Amino acid sequence: MTIERFLERATPDWMHVEDSYSDIVISTRIRLARNLDGYRFPLAFSEDEALQVEQAVTHAIQDSTKLEEIFSYFSIKDLSHLQRQILVEKHLISPQLASKEVVGSVLLSSDESISIMVNEEDHLRIQCMTASFQLQKAYEQANKVDRALEVALPYAFRNDFGYLTSCPTNIGTGLRASVMMHLPALTLTGQMNQIINAMTRLGMTVRGIYGEGSENLGNVYQVSNQITLGKTEDDILADIQSVAEKIIQKERQARSKLMDKAGLALEDRIYRALGTLTNARILTSEEAATCLSNVRLGIDLQLINHVTAATMNECIVSMQPGFLQHYAGETLQPTERDRVRAKMLRETLSEEKLSKSMIRGKGEDSYDV
Repeated sequence: MTIERFLERATPDWMHVEDSYSDIVISTRIRLARNLDGYRFPLAFSEDEALQVEQAVTHAIQDSTKLEEIFSYFSIKDLSHLQRQILVEKHLISPQLASKEVVGSVLLSSDESISIMVNEEDHLRIQCMTASFQLQKAYEQANKVDRALEVALPYAFRNDFGYLTSCPTNIGTGLRASVMMHLPALTLTGQMNQIINAMTRLGMTVRGIYGEGSENLGNVYQVSNQITLGKTEDDILADIQSVAEKIIQKERQARSKLMDKAGLALEDRIYRALGTLTNARILTSEEAATCLSNVRLGIDLQLINHVTAATMNECIVSMQPGFLQHYAGETLQPTERDRVRAKMLRETLSEEKLSKSMIRGKGEDSYDV
């Protein structure tokens, strides 16, 4: 497939899932860090070694009889800055890989659920994603790819340490499990700092929507494990499962309390956000993210029924700078991006309105906004 195929939509079809967790959990990701034995790690290797690693990995994937997926190969240096940026916005590659100017590449499955990054911080980063809260499914998918590649590739491994990686925090299983959650009520009630501190004590980390170093955008947070050494894969998955379930429970409790104690104010906040998204001519990324978060909360609380959570998920990605410029078909300055962002969101919500009839407020008559 061509790179344009992966730039067409902000979210793939498998993201459009509704289950008992999808009101809070957006997606689940499993990432395995691996290095090839006999090669220096990416922090110290030469361009020639990088090329050898890339060829070995690519051949192993193409020649494997155990992988059912068909992968498309893209060399990072052959992609434009905008194309790289969009892949980052879609969580298909990391910002670190996007910044590579030497040999680095990515192999993507056709449905975008599997991304294999080559020569990022480690020789291999196997990433598998699922919609909502499906840790075991994502791990089984990642483990299947890992086992298929291990048949052909000699991994750097020691019995006393496990898988060897560039960063000490990944040594051991090399497994990072993360759950991306929308937590507006915990944020509004000022509980997130307490939760973040508690997560740190439990060996977990809470980051923004684009991982390490990124800011919280639209009340979306990633919760992931920090420790990979001394724990089995099952231990890590069980820890993340338990912690995420507790956060989900707390978010639901916070939403219920907000509706009970400040229901009218919360509804007003939600409908004002919807009014801004459907009428504004200029929207910064911060204001748009806040409004999208409030509207999504309204959807989850069943105050808004003419817009879907899947549409909100797509808007969160497509309002990012890379997608906006792809949508506009030209390079945009920041002020122009604010104008195009507002236009794109107005058009998206107008299309939704054509297919759904109206908005209902709790205890109110029907509204047509």
